[in-house]
Amino acid sequence: MANEPKVTKLNTKPSSPKDKAIEAVVENVSAIAETAADAAPAPASEPAQALASMTKDSAAQTRTAMEKTMDQTTRSTEGLYKATEDAMEFGRGNMEAFSKATQAYVSGLQDLSKQAFAVMQAMNEHAMQNAKAVASAKSLREAAELQTTFAKAQLEKSMSEATRLNEAAFKLAEQASAPIAARMTLAMERMTRPAAFA
Repeated sequence: MANEPKVTKLNTKPSSPKDKAIEAVVENVSAIAETAADAAPAPASEPAQALASMTKDSAAQTRTAMEKTMDQTTRSTEGLYKATEDAMEFGRGNMEAFSKATQAYVSGLQDLSKQAFAVMQAMNEHAMQNAKAVASAKSLREAAELQTTFAKAQLEKSMSEATRLNEAAFKLAEQASAPIAARMTLAMERMTRPAAFA
């Protein structure tokens, strides 16, 4: 129609199937309004002309309102879709961090077990050497001195090795928990950021 107001489209992106569906709905509503306006008998009086004009204006306003509503709905849906994708990506990162932490823990625990076994083996060898020395002692006093020296050396060795193994265990705990701690920090940062759904 010549005097129908032009409605400019808000979306200048290339048409996707979703945009085409929206355009089809808007065009159908406009076509129905135009058909209703064209099918009306020629206005004979001023009130009839006002009614026809109101019908045309109403159709244009309806079309504009629908386009705005569809545009807002599209933007909200896209924001929700992005938020869902971000949440899934964050969950995937959490699983990877948990996997890395588990691998580091198991690997470190194996190393720690090997170290503990080596310490026990060295202490047993030292005990066997001491037992041979005590057995070959020429006097009871010499055997007592050997046993005292052995006990003191074993105590010092066990204390130093226990300290070393404890330090290794603490280091292992730090290494194994590092990926999870990093994810917790990231989660706290993300929780303090404002969400945008516009």
